[in-house]
Amino acid sequence: MLSIKEINKLVSGQLRGESQTIINSISTIENSSSTDLVFISHMKYIKDLNDLKAGLVITDKFIADLLDKECNLIIVDHVMLAFAKLSRYFDFKDNPLINSLDSLSSTNHLDNIYIGNDVKIGKNFKYGINCVLESGVVIGKNVCLSHNVILKSGCSIGDNVYIGEGTVIGSEGFGNILDKNANWHHISHLGGVSIGNNVLIGSNCNIDRGTISDTIISNGVVMDNQIHIAHNVQVGEKTAIAANVGIAGSCNIGKRNMIGGMVGIVDHISTVDDVIITAKTTVYRNIKNSGTYTGIMPILKHGYWKRISILITKLDKMLNFIKK
Repeated sequence: MLSIKEINKLVSGQLRGESQTIINSISTIENSSSTDLVFISHMKYIKDLNDLKAGLVITDKFIADLLDKECNLIIVDHVMLAFAKLSRYFDFKDNPLINSLDSLSSTNHLDNIYIGNDVKIGKNFKYGINCVLESGVVIGKNVCLSHNVILKSGCSIGDNVYIGEGTVIGSEGFGNILDKNANWHHISHLGGVSIGNNVLIGSNCNIDRGTISDTIISNGVVMDNQIHIAHNVQVGEKTAIAANVGIAGSCNIGKRNMIGGMVGIVDHISTVDDVIITAKTTVYRNIKNSGTYTGIMPILKHGYWKRISILITKLDKMLNFIKK
């Protein structure tokens, strides 16, 4: 619940209209009421304005100048950025997370959380049900762990970090060596995981600890759900990683990379800063220049694809024929 004046301060916009109306929730245009906030980010929504009853509209200057309907307006440069900033203030979902721990229990069991020895926790720590903090874990300020999060020994978490349900930080890496009899020998991983400040990690992710040194997730990284980061990976600042991405061991991901859903990156790959990798791409060599990269075939009718796949297997013979 915020006044229009308070909302305008949060988004640093330009206000047209009165400032004292109290806004209770965010709504769509067609379902809006006089205590609702509506965001208009695209021209296609102009046609729906006859149904607009909202107490406040946030939009950009171009759309605002087209509106002939009387309403309270806040004009911003980036509508969806304003939505992102305000959405947390109108999140009324039940949240059973428990507020700060000022001291650690000597029994190591406290309100559905297990806390190991020598754990350090900063101010305003919040956690859900069945969380586990193993011995030696270090947690900064304003950290929130949702339900069933496990932080293994050797993990350090910076300030202002959110970790979603079921995520495991510091799990054993996948390192195995064959002997002469083709038997596998597992390598114990002795490192940890270091997570920087202002990081968001979704649900059911796994970040493996390093073999000797730490796996590193740098400041400002955002990660979707169901992502696997293998041992010794370094993810650069402000990189965004979508769902179902797998990054194999010892990769070094640059700053401000954007990695699309279901991307697979093979081991020991490095990327430079400001790289975009589109969905389902397999990255099997280093990316040395900034830009957008794609490594998939477009969708085709199955029969057509089968004919093309036969040609692909014969490309080397065709090239040899052309050379002759």
